[in-house]
Amino acid sequence: MSALAALGVCLTLAAAPEVPPRFVPVQVFTIAWTHSIEKIRWEEDYTVRADKQGTPVLIAGHARVLGSGAGMEPPPDAVLRTDGWYEYQPHTAPLHILRMARSAYTADYDWCVKGHCEPMRAIMPTDGGFTLMRPCRQPPA
Repeated sequence: MSALAALGVCLTLAAAPEVPPRFVPVQVFTIAWTHSIEKIRWEEDYTVRADKQGTPVLIAGHARVLGSGAGMEPPPDAVLRTDGWYEYQPHTAPLHILRMARSAYTADYDWCVKGHCEPMRAIMPTDGGFTLMRPCRQPPA
């Protein structure tokens, strides 16, 4: 595979290997959702980049929570903005996988790129289980 191949994310369904993986050529995106009980909006920004060895990794960017709720307090270093959003910088190492639980009983994640959001199902179906997101390079055609 060429080192110049486009970076992006590869999406797979953990429990449905018959569903083909999906490559999405994106380097900056936001995953957002509304908590099913507390009805609180969360947003997390990510960047896909290559590490020093050339391996694609996910880097957590800023995160935002619109309010707080039982068991859902923002981290201690979060800053409350005048618009009600708590903003903070997650302190995580580069990620090689992001597991997203997608239930038929709750609203889907929103996939946002350049300010445009759509339900995650618009780019990857769900089987009601986990969708796995891995940073990757574009597979060969």
